[in-house]
Amino acid sequence: MREVFADLDHDRVVLEVGGVALTGRQLASACADVVGVLGNPPPGTRVAVWARPSPWTPVVLAANALAGLVSVPLNPGIGEAELAHVLKDAAPAHTVDPDRLDPALDGPALAPVSLDDAAPMLVLYTSGTTGPPKGAVLTRGNVVADLDGLAEAWAWTAEDVVVHALPLFHVHGLCLGWFGPLRRGGALRWIPRFEPRAVASALARGRTMLFAVPTMHHRLAEAAEHDPDVVGGLRHARLLVSGSAPLPLPDHERMEALTGRKVVERYGLTETLIVCACRHDAPRPGTVGPAVPGIDLRLVADDGTDVEGTDAIGEVWIRGPTVFPGYLNRPDATAAVLDADGWFRTGDLATWAGGDEGAVRIVGRRATDLIKTGGFKVGAGEVEDGLLSHPGVREAAVVGLPDEDLGQRIVAWVVPREPAPTEAELIEHVARRLAHHKRPREIRYVDALPRNAMGKVQKRRLG
Repeated sequence: MREVFADLDHDRVVLEVGGVALTGRQLASACADVVGVLGNPPPGTRVAVWARPSPWTPVVLAANALAGLVSVPLNPGIGEAELAHVLKDAAPAHTVDPDRLDPALDGPALAPVSLDDAAPMLVLYTSGTTGPPKGAVLTRGNVVADLDGLAEAWAWTAEDVVVHALPLFHVHGLCLGWFGPLRRGGALRWIPRFEPRAVASALARGRTMLFAVPTMHHRLAEAAEHDPDVVGGLRHARLLVSGSAPLPLPDHERMEALTGRKVVERYGLTETLIVCACRHDAPRPGTVGPAVPGIDLRLVADDGTDVEGTDAIGEVWIRGPTVFPGYLNRPDATAAVLDADGWFRTGDLATWAGGDEGAVRIVGRRATDLIKTGGFKVGAGEVEDGLLSHPGVREAAVVGLPDEDLGQRIVAWVVPREPAPTEAELIEHVARRLAHHKRPREIRYVDALPRNAMGKVQKRRLG
């Protein structure tokens, strides 16, 4: 039995959102008010929360966690059919719209409950690429184990202030970006709508860490090249973290040239939380680092054997205290990804990066990023990195399309810089940089790549 968050009985600021700043005591008071509005439901009650860009969204989510309630965060942009599915599947007892709240900041504090590690804390719905979204149940023990492992990897203490502009309906923004500071005893400066100068300004005060996705790092680097204030904020940050998708090597290089420090990457899924992370003192661009403390990680070939060396590609299998117990109401879906020995099959493909620390390099998803062409297995991610190393490429996405001769042919969608390079130039560039069989057979130029709310490229919309 243990509490998830550090003591809030203090007058240090723990949350800044726009013009709102809350101390620990004010947050605890606001949380009590929120739970009171809900009628003080018993622990385990599910509460759907509209994760709007409101100062009260993180307050409601913290209140639920403190009271032992189970949050079901809702994406404000969710469609009608998907919303109906989520509400039917999760069957929340309450649905809260933070925009309609004005909680008291000077009343009694909410006393946190102590529950077993197995008690559910969140139901987060995954993207429904092969059917309706599935509700991944995350326990209090899952969240605590993950945040404590990351604290060790990143030397994360109560002195740190997290800055991010991520939505609070995903693991990255919610568990790492909000529950992390609450567990460490630090603070969050949340910028609900990403804007480079606002992020830089928030980073420029105190001992700060930036949590961002690759698209944000890319745009910050572009802004910093023309704005000394953005450069100054980025240089002030103690740690620059990227996740949710691989950060292209050219953006690693740009950020290091601008700030004098390397971006550290991490890797995880909704169902596993963060399972790999580059250490704060050992960044390795192009990798997501080794497994965090307490996590077992394997790379498994198609025949079930473990992959060794740095050339072969294997599926990432995870086991440890951060792995979820299963999907809500879906024992069939749970059994498809979680075996009897506790190994979670991620569907992600990776190679070992070499070195003694066990760092991993993610190359893509099994469903979309393992391309079998002419008898070779090629990871889409390495081809994308090859394209992005050309100065005329702003963004790139690579998939395998059916081909009668090759089985699959490598096709690249490219957002070019001006003047745009020719198709032949890009194909030759990748062949020379990687290998002849890894070259794209076709380049398709586009103005923008399709992305979801977290900035991930939606490859299923390419074709």
